[in-house]
Amino acid sequence: MSIVVVGNVFVDVKGFPDDVYLPTGRNTGRIVTVHGGVGRNVVEDIANLELRPVFVSLVDNDAAGFEVKRNLKNHRVNTDYVMECPDGMGMWLAVFDHKGDLAGSISKRPDSEPLKALLDDKGDEIFRDADSIVLEIDIDKEIVKRVFKYAEKYGKKVYAVVANMSIALQRRDFFQSIDCFICNVLEAGILFVDDFTGKSLEEMCGILSECVISAKIPSMIVTMGSKGSVYADMHGCKGFCPAERVTVRDTTGAGDAFCAGAAVGLTYGKSMREAVEIGTHLAASVIGSSENVCPRFLPRELGLDIDVND
Repeated sequence: MSIVVVGNVFVDVKGFPDDVYLPTGRNTGRIVTVHGGVGRNVVEDIANLELRPVFVSLVDNDAAGFEVKRNLKNHRVNTDYVMECPDGMGMWLAVFDHKGDLAGSISKRPDSEPLKALLDDKGDEIFRDADSIVLEIDIDKEIVKRVFKYAEKYGKKVYAVVANMSIALQRRDFFQSIDCFICNVLEAGILFVDDFTGKSLEEMCGILSECVISAKIPSMIVTMGSKGSVYADMHGCKGFCPAERVTVRDTTGAGDAFCAGAAVGLTYGKSMREAVEIGTHLAASVIGSSENVCPRFLPRELGLDIDVND
């Protein structure tokens, strides 16, 4: 039994200026390359809670792809369903300002076509005994359809996260099948065709509740950066959770860690409020470090009544 994560692998190339970042200037600084991708980050975050998630994805059939799989295996991620193929990984180029906030980025998406055949061939084997499913909702539409087919067949809950909200918006008809959709406040604005910037936690909580009820989305969690996050479901349950105060080093991966923590909490019996608190704690642990993923935690440190088996 484990959480199954379906998503992409990216190589992240990140630039950090030595001084105040000038958007039109020539900035000196440092450049680092790390393994990334929403799905890859989420599955490693879950593994770092000493759980043993299953990853369904693609990597390049070269040394870089081999290194990604080896790293995930070292974190005890089940990579049996990570295929090696040409153009299996994407690339994300990002520049951060002197405060650690994202100043600009561009990405190249991978070719996820081979995942369709994998799911057709191994879908029952992958999803039959899953505890839940975490899905990148903006992955290829036919892959999303297959995941929901198996989720319905085996009665599995689906927690969705997004890498590109503009693409996800084209799948809006899927949102009523998601048990909980997790996104940031800008992505929520795209989804509901509104501008939520400047809203307080209290204001956004009420707005989100109205939105999910009218759109018949089972539940949503929306992160609001340094303010915290809000949550609501279509039955009227709603609330908010302030962010933890930490020194910002690099915000990359914080949203993925939040998603991992919230999905783990919801999978293993926690309320929406408790799940959001777990996600908040994991996000803070990423923001305060230079890593894309959270450090290792034992489940009981996060209030999860799960025994760890080696």
